[in-house]
Amino acid sequence: MSVHEPFPALVLEKPAGTVEPRLRQLRLTDLPEQGEVLVEVAYSSLNYKDGLAVTDRGRIVRGYPIVPGVDLAGRVVSSGDPALAPGDRVLVTGRGIGEDHWGGYSRYQRVQAEWAVVVPEALDLRQAMIIGTAGYTAMLSVMTLEAQGLRPGEGEVLVTGASGGVGSMAVALLARAGHRVVASTGRLSERDWLEGLGAAALIHRRELAEAEPRPLRSERWAGAVDTVGGTTLATLIASMRRHGSIAACGLAGGPQLATSVFPFILRGVNLMGIDSNYCPAPRRLAAWQRLARDLDVACLETLQHALIPLAAVPAMSETILAGGVRGRVVVDLNA
Repeated sequence: MSVHEPFPALVLEKPAGTVEPRLRQLRLTDLPEQGEVLVEVAYSSLNYKDGLAVTDRGRIVRGYPIVPGVDLAGRVVSSGDPALAPGDRVLVTGRGIGEDHWGGYSRYQRVQAEWAVVVPEALDLRQAMIIGTAGYTAMLSVMTLEAQGLRPGEGEVLVTGASGGVGSMAVALLARAGHRVVASTGRLSERDWLEGLGAAALIHRRELAEAEPRPLRSERWAGAVDTVGGTTLATLIASMRRHGSIAACGLAGGPQLATSVFPFILRGVNLMGIDSNYCPAPRRLAAWQRLARDLDVACLETLQHALIPLAAVPAMSETILAGGVRGRVVVDLNA
């Protein structure tokens, strides 16, 4: 590609104290020198974090101007690292792209070789972005629960925020692994869809939204993936069975946590944080290999909420923050 040939990108600018998402025509010379690998991006995705960045409703972006998008998948155009060659299919999730570094909402992007994961053979580039950060985070959560000793048949496993990207992926992965999964959601109208992903039962999210959570509640959950945080997580901690584990990976319900030490010292409850952004490369690769193995194509298609062009990202960002997205939104950089 010529350095003078224009290509589309969504750029967040802050000209007068207000963040404005603008479609721009960039050239390769406009891209920051943030890595030795140039990728032709085919697809990205829209995550809750992206919605916060695009609408400026969270402290996501460190400086402006910036191209948002915490995910990307495409083909290597050129590489200064012998581990990656032109034509290789790669993906990047997290690693600070779309926050500290320019991200996936650009037809071309520079990345560091260590950020990139070679896309497993079983997945095409669009499917990799149906999974994206959400599915990858869900798989890290499942792997963490397994490492804490959770096994199928040991009791119910709860997934909060089950209609969202991470939650729906977690439901599918846990059910595929043989667990009895209970999905917590504010949209019980999604029952058929969640049961199709493998949920054995649904509960309304208000059952976990005590204004003043008790230190201990009746034991119920053998394990849990929590994407909500706040009072939901506090109530969940109090409801865990002895030696049960929670993988905490989200804060859609707020970052504050009002709890006590009682569940931890009287029941041995484990609260495990999931850092998908800067997860070490070997564990990152292991998660993607399992995702390619454990999620079939039919399931992936069910998880895709929409395939949208770059121009639709600002409007869809409002929708995802309002809780109007079921599953995953893929951004087509070719559209």
